[in-house]
Amino acid sequence: MSATQKAPKKTGGEILVEALKTHGTTHAFCVPGESYLAVLDALYDARSSIELITCRQEGGAANMAEAHGKLTGRPGICFVTRGPGATNASIGVHTAFQDSTPMILFIGQVARDQADREAFQEIDFRRMFGQMAKWVAEIQDPARIPEYVSRAFHTAVNGRPGPVVLALPEDILREMVESTGSKPYRRALSGPTGSDLEEMADRLNKAERPLVILGGGGWSQETTQNIAKFVRDNGLPVGASFRCKDLFDNRDPHYFGDVGIGINPKLAERVRQADVILAIGPRLGEMTTGGYTLFEVPDTKQDLIHVHAGAEELGRVYNADLKINSSMAGFVEAVKDLELAPQHSWDAWREDARSDFEAFVAPIDAPGDVNLSQVFAQMSNLLPQDAIVCNGAGNYAAWLHRFYQHKAFRTQLAPTSGAMGYGVPAAIGAKATERSRTVVAVSGDGCFLMTGQELATAVHHKLGVLFIVVNNGIYGTIRMHQERDYPGRVIGTDLTNPDFVAYAEAFGARAARVETTADFAPTLKEALAHIGTGKGPMLIEIMANPDAISPGKTLQSLRG
Repeated sequence: MSATQKAPKKTGGEILVEALKTHGTTHAFCVPGESYLAVLDALYDARSSIELITCRQEGGAANMAEAHGKLTGRPGICFVTRGPGATNASIGVHTAFQDSTPMILFIGQVARDQADREAFQEIDFRRMFGQMAKWVAEIQDPARIPEYVSRAFHTAVNGRPGPVVLALPEDILREMVESTGSKPYRRALSGPTGSDLEEMADRLNKAERPLVILGGGGWSQETTQNIAKFVRDNGLPVGASFRCKDLFDNRDPHYFGDVGIGINPKLAERVRQADVILAIGPRLGEMTTGGYTLFEVPDTKQDLIHVHAGAEELGRVYNADLKINSSMAGFVEAVKDLELAPQHSWDAWREDARSDFEAFVAPIDAPGDVNLSQVFAQMSNLLPQDAIVCNGAGNYAAWLHRFYQHKAFRTQLAPTSGAMGYGVPAAIGAKATERSRTVVAVSGDGCFLMTGQELATAVHHKLGVLFIVVNNGIYGTIRMHQERDYPGRVIGTDLTNPDFVAYAEAFGARAARVETTADFAPTLKEALAHIGTGKGPMLIEIMANPDAISPGKTLQSLRG
């Protein structure tokens, strides 16, 4: 375009959708709202390049967008209306923040001439989302939409990844203005200095009992492959932080397990005994540190090397001996060919850690006709290696995380925020993103019904997700704590459930019920065959004994 030519006029909605296309958006998740009708109209013209997934509740839409961001490393896009829509969507924003997931939530807002009057459904989103997002803004000039959207993408992916919230007054979306757009976003990658690498190598070389813990956001297929090369070349033992098991092949002899809720007691003791911890990516928050007990605060007994993309996280809780502010890509590129020269053999330390892990993940005895340790071990053997397994929160997840082994990158989508109801929409978002891959949502009965209406979304978009519902008739985690801390005073944790098979069939999905361990494998094979036909989802209801409250524990023993 020459200097004398004027850019064509477009609506703010059209400019916004053009900006999304420029930055590589392929999917958007929404519940439609009148406050952003102009965007929906623009998405109609962009439907060949941006697939719009219409959801049944904004919490589901936000969790789908978060799962898309977690799976791809690109910002997941969500559109909701103001007021109730935004408050519903906040759960996905909170998960994206705690999980370091790139995501952008667009909220339709009251018109500019109605602002600050408590107009219909009006909320000041800068105050509402202020501590829940990396950046919150409201666009007042439609000509600046490309600028704001560009900043949103860059903010979401750079440093510690996370969510951004942009409010869109509905009148700017209808207004016609000239716009020239912007260039696609690019990540700004940081890396360790030469002195960082020298000091890290020196500390590791002197170690007798080192451990590597991987976690956090900002990883990719390439970075996980290269960190695996560094670990294997140097014979280091490696594990994962809470709900990051898919960063390293769990079958590899260097892998010693995950450091989080339900940690192997032998692994917890091994972390305490380690003399050097190389933490690459995790924040070292409450879940990964066992309530801040595995490491002393602020100065750890172990020699701590903490690598993190967000400078604000380094020294936040733990005063690490070596703090390296680096993106995962930058750090891994610097160390992938690094050869250590250890002064002590790590073989016995590593092999013992692996032996402890293998013993811990072997199926165990459990009360009832369905043994969940065997169920999830069977699922681990029967699913494709690249299958994506999603879950929310609850005691059922302890069985899944312990006995299911992840073999490839981005095969685990689970909220470190501990949000119930995440698994169902996350699986739908994952399947919409990766239609060729097997996607499974594992939920407890309480977790499932928080977002179970999104079955309608899976059926509507013909998304072949396998939904597994572990039904024990209680809010298991709370009942466990209740029975332990207040024996004989059970209240508020019993559930009355629908017939989940009939529930799924009412949406048009296929469904089956498992009442014994022996029933599970053939039912799973049937389900995998069905979801592979492209005819839509299937649900398996597993009838679990509530006494089998968690691996190795029963409600009866807790009462005692």
